Amino acid sequence: MIARTLSLYKNAYSGLSRSTWLLSLVLLVNRSGTMVMPFMAIYLTQPSMGYNIGQAGIVMGIFGFGAVCGGFLGGRLTDRYGFQWIQRIALIGGGFLFMLLGQVHSYPLICICTFLLSTVNEAFRPANSTAIAHYSKPENRTRSYSLNRLAVNLGWAVGGALGGILASINYHLLFWVDGGTNLLGVLLLIRFFPMERRTEHGHADSEAQEQSPALSPYRDVVYLRFITYLIIFACGFFQLFSTLPVFYKTTLHMPEYMIGLLMTMNGLIITFFEMVIVFKLEGKRDPLYYILYGVNLVGFSYILLNILPLSIPIAFFCMVLTTLGEITSMPFMNSFWISRTRPATRGQYAGLYTIAWSVAQVFGQAGGAQVAQYAGFRTLWWIVGGLCALSSVGFWYLRQHKTPVHE
Repeated sequence: MIARTLSLYKNAYSGLSRSTWLLSLVLLVNRSGTMVMPFMAIYLTQPSMGYNIGQAGIVMGIFGFGAVCGGFLGGRLTDRYGFQWIQRIALIGGGFLFMLLGQVHSYPLICICTFLLSTVNEAFRPANSTAIAHYSKPENRTRSYSLNRLAVNLGWAVGGALGGILASINYHLLFWVDGGTNLLGVLLLIRFFPMERRTEHGHADSEAQEQSPALSPYRDVVYLRFITYLIIFACGFFQLFSTLPVFYKTTLHMPEYMIGLLMTMNGLIITFFEMVIVFKLEGKRDPLYYILYGVNLVGFSYILLNILPLSIPIAFFCMVLTTLGEITSMPFMNSFWISRTRPATRGQYAGLYTIAWSVAQVFGQAGGAQVAQYAGFRTLWWIVGGLCALSSVGFWYLRQHKTPVHE
């Protein structure tokens, strides 16, 4: 039994290219420094800064708007100049802007610097997604993105824990460390990925694909529908990081450390099981099949909060369901958008995918907070379940009427 389990894990992680592993290492280092934004609202409202929660909320909104701009610009610039250049520029620019943000105290300058930081820093995402596609093969592309997600989750766990320690010492340390990990990521890119001649056509694309015309994602009707259904789903999913912890605190009276354990459990399940699950599922069915069921599972987990008697064990059970839904859907969302692309416009597809998550993060978290405040959490969980159901209907329709990218 143990031997079979070890063999399963070995097979799940085997076959990925060295470059895919190195890209995930760069992302792990970069995300391990993600500590400014989770503590930004607290930083701005502390006595030494003197801003209120409303002003802090505006700054967070500006960060979200910058992320949308960064996704758009990063995608277009990646197609024009290549993912190698854009990854480097985004990490260098983001590193210095993090350090600069920690030195400014004027509210207008904080807003301007936050927008520039978010725009530059988020331009890294489409370039990085394009790089993963370039260095992966069709048969293991979903696992390549899962390895990328594993690096992000581990990085968030490390960054959150380290950020809490540094914030208790001096908030300005957050900005220096966050900026420093960006610059360290650049050094790793330079070390492991020397600049190539500007071809950057993934070895996974066949010769026939290379010769076919490239379609803009903004003219790909199927992809635009996919993005719409993704935003609907993500608006509900992002309650996981905003209103759900508040619900645990105010309704279940869970202590902070237990809420932290719930969030940690989400990351650990992803870390230990996602690659194996994706390995068993990859290539068996259309990605939209897994997306549909994963989205429904997330919605069901929120609805259960209204149906089952509230208790701490139920909260942990629902978190397990949410995480399984996330594992089943999100890696295959990457598979789907990649399947619509050609190298010439892959950066723009990745950029629009990044924009979708950024838009959902801004409007989903803000809207969820308003619903929770004025209508209550029970109403919010029914709405989240409804959003996931609506999204799953959209993905089902897309699966039934999907056309090839160039039809």
